[in-house]
Amino acid sequence: MEKRKLVWYWIITAILSFCIFSGGLAQALQLKDVVQGFKPLGYPNYFISLIGIWKVLGIIAILVPKFPLLKEWAYAGIFFAMTGAVISHIASNDIHVQIIAPFLLVVFTVLSWYLRPPSRRIAQVKIGTLNQQLA
Repeated sequence: MEKRKLVWYWIITAILSFCIFSGGLAQALQLKDVVQGFKPLGYPNYFISLIGIWKVLGIIAILVPKFPLLKEWAYAGIFFAMTGAVISHIASNDIHVQIIAPFLLVVFTVLSWYLRPPSRRIAQVKIGTLNQQLA
């Protein structure tokens, strides 16, 4: 079972990484079509680059070995960015096919986070062990 979970983790994480990294890079470079996609949302152009740079850095943090706390922050950041995208489209009445991608990326983010192997998690301390260490 653990091997199957690991395989699914890497499949989902690879898809998530490709989508977020490529989209983030396009945003960081302010490609014409990306800037046009942001127009209905009313965000300033500098915001597009900022979000793109953070997405690229977040995926790098998720993919590199070690640094489990940084990975937690990266997952949270991607989750907030993608749920923010969904909410932004709804709030600006820009509800059509563009809302599907960020919603699916929210699902992939949660699945990747949930399926991550123990080596990519923050060490969990049992309450009994913590009480013994504090005594």
